Amino acid sequence: MIKLKSLSHSCLIFIILTIFFGCNSPAEKSDNSWIYQENTGENQIKRKYILPVDIKNITNSPEATIENTDALLTNNSGQADLAGANLCVLSGNNIANPAILIDFGKELHGGIEIITGAFDKGHQMKIRLTLGESISEALSKVENSTATNDHAMRDFEVTLPWLGKINIGNSGFRYAKIELLDKDVTLNLKEVRAISVMRDIPYLGSFKCNDDRLNRIWETGAYTVHLNMQEFLWDGIKRDRLVWVGDMHPEVMTILSVFGYNEVVPKSLDFIQNITQLPSWMNGISSYSMWWIILQYQWYMNTGDLNYLESHKTDVYELLEQLSTKIDDNGKEFLDGFRFLDWPTSPNKEAIHAGLQSMMIMSFEAGAEIAAIFGDIESQDKYLTTIKELKRHVPVPNGSKSGGALMALSGLSDPPAMNDTLLSINPNNGISSFYGYYVLKARAEAGDITGSLNVIRDYWGVMLDMGATTFWEDFDLSWTENATGIDEMPVEDKSDIHADNGGYCYVGLRNSLCHGWASGPTAWLSEYVLGVKPIEPGCKKVLIKPNLGDLDWAEGTFPTPWGLIKIRHQKDANGKVASEVTGPKEVEIVY
Repeated sequence: MIKLKSLSHSCLIFIILTIFFGCNSPAEKSDNSWIYQENTGENQIKRKYILPVDIKNITNSPEATIENTDALLTNNSGQADLAGANLCVLSGNNIANPAILIDFGKELHGGIEIITGAFDKGHQMKIRLTLGESISEALSKVENSTATNDHAMRDFEVTLPWLGKINIGNSGFRYAKIELLDKDVTLNLKEVRAISVMRDIPYLGSFKCNDDRLNRIWETGAYTVHLNMQEFLWDGIKRDRLVWVGDMHPEVMTILSVFGYNEVVPKSLDFIQNITQLPSWMNGISSYSMWWIILQYQWYMNTGDLNYLESHKTDVYELLEQLSTKIDDNGKEFLDGFRFLDWPTSPNKEAIHAGLQSMMIMSFEAGAEIAAIFGDIESQDKYLTTIKELKRHVPVPNGSKSGGALMALSGLSDPPAMNDTLLSINPNNGISSFYGYYVLKARAEAGDITGSLNVIRDYWGVMLDMGATTFWEDFDLSWTENATGIDEMPVEDKSDIHADNGGYCYVGLRNSLCHGWASGPTAWLSEYVLGVKPIEPGCKKVLIKPNLGDLDWAEGTFPTPWGLIKIRHQKDANGKVASEVTGPKEVEIVY
């Protein structure tokens, strides 16, 4: 049973103001930082200064000493002074140099600010600053490890001012190592703070249930994408810091579940389209051009921005026309360019074909819907005919969960059959942090909600167990065997989960530990457990279909252009689910 209530205009304003002024991001509930915010334009990006939560003396020699590291944990003024009180003192000699490891408690995007006191010798002093998403990365050097300065510099030799301030770096990190390079000197540090740079936007969507592990996962996925919402929507804040339009699909679904409309999405979709001229594919990848079409339709369904969709109508049609030339007489795709789904699937050519065949269908389905929106019956019929041609050819996923999931979602395979024969078998094997989202969706379409929840707990949840505060570019459960987490010092007889794993373009420490494509569970929990699905443009009509699986209850909010939908589902002793849903009067809620 669902109870529907209409919220008054004044009530909606109260809720929005409460959320805006009373709620920070889930990752910022406990805030020990000294804050100074600066607007950097209409894109809502602000700076925030974050204090360390822990300082470790990592000097190996007794000749080099460090005193009063607690001074750097103190909430201070951000101003150098002549008082010289409560300073952290690093002293070295001609043999050894002192070094400290600083933990800011969570993944951040931005840089480091260092404020110095007076020095005993000279008016400048040289240090090496190394940033890391893990402890092992912060301890590494570019010249003798898999760590890199690709896309974002993270390894610096810096000259510090005497009685002054310096800002260094623009990367993704949680940890920072400061090593004194000058010999036989003493360095007085007054403050070391992280400069967090991100959009100052409220978390409108929410999710809570009786399983706190799932709650943490929802919040972590939301925070992962939030960090990547910089001037454009990036895939990673350390690397690649680029607009990859395929990577954007899970990110946009998370944005729609958490933030609602945000200008970074159309800005990024436009950016990649403007720099790509047919017959080239976006990012050089045929599937990424298809994700761009799918995103155009999804963005319209959630936001109702008809002007934006209309501005790209011709672009969608031209791209679909090019895709139609990549189908043979048997309905089989033969797409050129980089044939890519996700990295772990890359060696499996049959699986890639299965995925691309499926994506062709999904793209023409989006095209048919877009044509119908504009009353273009001729184009709609043409795209529907193309879908029938594509469905004449049914590939095999060749054991790939990524390829099999797309087949189920496109209608090339029956979802329950695909789930029974592939997706639910050894369910955590063959999952990637990117296409795991589509595996979850396919299993949900098969009705296997509990199986999907267990994958979320076991795969994304273990990243949290290994110290993650954001989700990773890729992850395999086998990496955890006898391994130290990213928040632990390396141990000689154990594997280092960051340095010793990865593949393809993300070997070892190059692996991004904050990758927006890994946020799928956040969007999935809102879509399938809360059961929210827009079925008319701009969320004018929204289907609520609860799927609690093994949960006792779940509740949350979902942003629409008209305000928030508030949802609670409760299972009774007999397993029957009762739901209460309230929403703006402009939104018709059906179930």
